[in-house]
Amino acid sequence: MRIRATVAAVSGALALSALAVPAVQADEKPDAGLSVPSGAEVFGAEPGAPAAEARVDRTAEVPVIKKVVVNGGKDIVVGTKSKQKFTVAITASSSSGIADAFAYLWHGHIDEVDGFLGPTQEFGSCKVSADPTTSTCTVSITVDPRSDDLYTSSLAGTWNVAAGALAATGSDEDFIWTDAQAKTRVQRFSKLTVNASPEPVKKGKTLTVTGKLTRANWDTNTYKGYTNQPVKLQFKKKGATSYTTVKTVKTSSTGTLKTTVKASADGYWRYSFAGTSTTPAVSAAGDFVDVK
Repeated sequence: MRIRATVAAVSGALALSALAVPAVQADEKPDAGLSVPSGAEVFGAEPGAPAAEARVDRTAEVPVIKKVVVNGGKDIVVGTKSKQKFTVAITASSSSGIADAFAYLWHGHIDEVDGFLGPTQEFGSCKVSADPTTSTCTVSITVDPRSDDLYTSSLAGTWNVAAGALAATGSDEDFIWTDAQAKTRVQRFSKLTVNASPEPVKKGKTLTVTGKLTRANWDTNTYKGYTNQPVKLQFKKKGATSYTTVKTVKTSSTGTLKTTVKASADGYWRYSFAGTSTTPAVSAAGDFVDVK
């Protein structure tokens, strides 16, 4: 298998593409059009020969991919500093069993790829199930927001998962590969604050509740306000076990929140954001207010 060199070449091309962007255009993504690895490259089949031609002289054993699970079925959430490691598990079967399976993530159009996240390991880690024809193989991918992995915030959202499997026939021509076997979401980490004042407050008096919704900006590796987003103001009375929604407030042009309510009882105030396709849901820690 020659996947390590292929992945390195793709990542390198992306990095060079990003570096080529003039400073005055740093907020723009580099030219798309990366060439991602094919199934033949991944599993080491004869270079330059299409799979159909390579299999003419024999009956190919083509595996079946039953399931692909990314990050345990959860969205991949990336901030501005910490590396995030996740796995892609490929379950496949073939009459001779499964020798290997592999996967990587890509963003854009298959003919105009502008984002690539791939493993550095050369082979998938495979475990045979109770049925010897079926195995689940896992690859690990690490995302570093400080590198060129996520060079612009426009990469947040839905990514494609390319995946394939190799039958245990001893031939590197007996594989299946799909450029878009599944989809997953890569999101920008979000933060939400709240502050209710004055504290304490007299019953029936006005309570002002402020806060701010921010999310990771991968262009600058900082947190920026998330504008014009609906956020719920919620209250949990002292001794209660759950919050109830009081009203919905929209964030300002800088992501700030501000509203007023009448103080009625001791309890906790918080803001809660439901999330979007690019940004995960988040709730602020409750701010306790003593009502006199």
